[in-house]
This record gives sequence, structure tokens and C-alpha cells, in this order.
Amino acid sequence: MQNDQNPDNQNQLNIELSEEVAEGIYSNLAIITHSQSEFIVDFIKMMPGVPKAKVKSRILLTPQHAKRLLNALKENISKFEAANGVIKGTEGPNPGFPMNFGGPTAQA
Repeated sequence: MQNDQNPDNQNQLNIELSEEVAEGIYSNLAIITHSQSEFIVDFIKMMPGVPKAKVKSRILLTPQHAKRLLNALKENISKFEAANGVIKGTEGPNPGFPMNFGGPTAQA
């Protein structure tokens, strides 16, 4: 029998995940901008040899939620690296992004 007065039930969140959203969207670049009241994260998919990239998803966050996301990412990256080793290619304050993905340079 379920007890509705159980404190665990009061903190439970029922989240629905549609089949379409569950498939996910691939992104290999994120651009972050902000105003005084919100953070905007554009997730982009860049393809080798294609000069134009498309924004695949845009997420708007309050500053508080952006900071919670940062903390959650830090925690999850720490857990990932503890289990799998340090993520390579992210050294330095601004590791940059290889615009040609290591492949041949596009020519017209």
C-alpha cells in the first residue's frame, strides 16, 4: 500500500520523455551567450567539409539554473573520469575547436 504522507513521495518528480525527445540530438559545438536575466545555449552540429553549421537546439536558462547545470556537469564529469580516465583534448583554459575535424580542407 502506498502512503501519500511519505516524505519520499513529496520529493518525487514525474517526468515524461517522448520517444522523439528520447532519441536525442547530436551536437559537437555549443555557443553560450547571456543577458542580465538569462543564459542561452545553442547546440550546433558541424559536419566535415560543410561550411555552414546548423543550430539543432536552443536552451534558455535562468542564471540560477545555468549555475546548477554547471555544478551538475562538474559532478558528472568527475564521476565519469573516475570510472574511465581523464577526458583527453580538453587541456588548457581554451583548448579550441578543430574547425576541419582533422580532415582535408574544403576547396571550391
